[in-house]
Amino acid sequence: MRFFIDDLPVIFPYDYVYPEQYQYMCALKRSLDSKGHGMLEMPSGTGKTISLLSLIIAYQQFYPGRRKLVYCSRTVPEIDKALAELKRLMQYRQSQGCHDENFFGLGLTSRKNLCVHPRVSKERKGAVVDARCREMTASWVRAKAKTEGNIELCDFYEKIQTLEAADLIPSGVYTLEDLIDYGKENVMCPYYLARRVIPLADVIIYSFHYMLDPKVAELVSKEFEKDSIVVFDEAHNIDSICIDSLSIDINQRTLRASTASVERLGERIEEMKNQNSEKLRDEYDRLVDGLRDALAARDEDMVLTNPILPDHVLRDAIPGNIRKADHFVRFLKRFIEYLKARMRVMHVVAETTPSFLKHIREVTYIERKPLRFCAERLASLVRTLEITDLEEYGALAKVAGFATLCSTYDAGFMVLFEPYESDQNRVLNPVLHLACLDAAIAIKPVFQRFNTVIITSGTLSPMEMYPRMLEFAPVVQESFTMTLARQCFAPLVVTRGGDQVTVSSKFEVRNDPAVVRNYGNLLIEMSRVVPDGIVAFFPSYLYMESIVAMWNENGVLKDVWKHKLIFVETPDAAETSVALQNYRTACNNGRGAVLLSVARGKVSEGIDFDHNYGRAVVMFGIPYQYTESRILKARLEFMREAHQIRENDFLTFDALRHASQCIGRVLRGKTDYGLMVLADKRYSRADKRSKLPRWINTCLTETSLNLSTDMAIGLMRKFLKAMAQPFDMKSQLGVSMWANEHIVQHGGRGDVVTVESTSMEVDQVN
Repeated sequence: MRFFIDDLPVIFPYDYVYPEQYQYMCALKRSLDSKGHGMLEMPSGTGKTISLLSLIIAYQQFYPGRRKLVYCSRTVPEIDKALAELKRLMQYRQSQGCHDENFFGLGLTSRKNLCVHPRVSKERKGAVVDARCREMTASWVRAKAKTEGNIELCDFYEKIQTLEAADLIPSGVYTLEDLIDYGKENVMCPYYLARRVIPLADVIIYSFHYMLDPKVAELVSKEFEKDSIVVFDEAHNIDSICIDSLSIDINQRTLRASTASVERLGERIEEMKNQNSEKLRDEYDRLVDGLRDALAARDEDMVLTNPILPDHVLRDAIPGNIRKADHFVRFLKRFIEYLKARMRVMHVVAETTPSFLKHIREVTYIERKPLRFCAERLASLVRTLEITDLEEYGALAKVAGFATLCSTYDAGFMVLFEPYESDQNRVLNPVLHLACLDAAIAIKPVFQRFNTVIITSGTLSPMEMYPRMLEFAPVVQESFTMTLARQCFAPLVVTRGGDQVTVSSKFEVRNDPAVVRNYGNLLIEMSRVVPDGIVAFFPSYLYMESIVAMWNENGVLKDVWKHKLIFVETPDAAETSVALQNYRTACNNGRGAVLLSVARGKVSEGIDFDHNYGRAVVMFGIPYQYTESRILKARLEFMREAHQIRENDFLTFDALRHASQCIGRVLRGKTDYGLMVLADKRYSRADKRSKLPRWINTCLTETSLNLSTDMAIGLMRKFLKAMAQPFDMKSQLGVSMWANEHIVQHGGRGDVVTVESTSMEVDQVN
């Protein structure tokens, strides 16, 4: 269909648009017009991705300037799904007579996912693929191959080097699979092909980390223009991603591997002194001139990149005491020995980064400035020594990154040493944490560099928390509800069992036999009533293990098995994939299944349980973080002082966004239906409910708030019976689906040109 938002003609690749999609596009356009940042929350399963792409592509093509879209998603399947949506949209635009000349869209992921080399692509570990690739593509390897005939090069990479970026690939939209097929057909490396043509693309879709993690962002995102439109989709965890990208943990194994790496570096330096000392002298001269010039060639060759250094620092020269290669190796040895000494302490130490640096200076006489340049100096040395197997130097790169981050930031970080596994478990396992406490550090450059950054997800409530944590001011901040011709999802809050004993995952009562029994009875009754698949979420693996063990003892699992098969998510990704596959098989063949999962696990993020795969989701308890964690306590204290966010407010916000993400898995479109069961007394309290997304909150009525197991099962039967009735799709028209005339009725501007529809495309599953 075709309609207008203000003066902008929008081509939408379905016969109808949902009201919330239209409102979402209007809010998105306001953000683009103002060249400001936006926060948009839209219900799960209502076509957020296609709405976003339709509006931004229309904007790109209609207004002069053709602003690039950088679309960031979390996982490879989500990246591929977004690329498939984009490809379908562009095909539809072409069928409607749009002349999107030379439009180019593609995705980027790791070498491991894109490699087409017959031997290297068989490797399973990403680090090994990177190392094997580097052995054939590094500039010095290629230079040596010109004089020595027995060196293997990558033909796929060599072909790319012979062509200009504009000649590498025709315009169009390429999914990751399309890119791999094109690479095989034309003997080109898909990974380096994508890297080379990123500056030419109108739309680039890749992982959050390519934009937020400074270790890779400098390599792939540095050439984007200021007026590019950056979108973070499924961004409810964006603060955690920012913090993880700048946090480093060092243990004894890391230090042992670092010591071995430093020894190897020393040996390589001696070899080079004997064979080609010119190179070491050239490197020294370059480092005297300044750091940025010294690393100009790292774009293709360098993987051991600097965690984060401000521009004014990068213009400085490397300090004199680490310019010479052998001086730098001795410097690293001293620093590693200092860290080893810190590891021998038998009590917990928590300190700020200035305090940590002061102690280093007092003990070892190491100054702050050489530490700050540690990561970049190591990167330069690895390149000069022509080292290809970077996997061997991963631990040393981590230590150098630790040094750089410590000495770059005075605030927003904490150095924490923990000698034991936990306070209860006195097993010696010393770990030195450099914990980033301020999520804004990683994302602030993105907000400053680009005019428009859009943060969007189905679970951003309460929305006022993100601008405070990430230190930005959105010009548009909207939360949309779901318009429904029939109420296709039913949120229920179960507060007590059939024996009227309160159910909760609070620490004091979580292992109470009565609570465990009532949770078990709820699952048994649901497995009797609910057809096909049920997904049950627990706050943690530890809690799930203890509950399942107690259910096994008192016969709950046997009773569930009478009605459905049971599968369990584990921390092992391969095991979980097999469990998911078997769960889907059981749902497809009519046997039905229950999947026991964990909030914050793989299943809760990015796995859809649409239609028969998820007719009900039950959340046992509230998934609070482990509050005894010293790092979490430090972060809470930082947020209270820096952003005036109280500890309890953040913990509740964090727990409920994960609970919302879990129960949102059940609904993937308006033709889908499912039950959302929140099994904990605390969900009935107003302060907890207010932090649920608006589209879920509006459906929580008084009759569904304070239920016993029996009452909840009665409501489930009633809901499922209603959903089993024939549903006329036409009843959605004008209510939960709009044609052009409905847009006009609601004050918008439809288009006089109608699209001949061959079929009613109702199910717009994102």
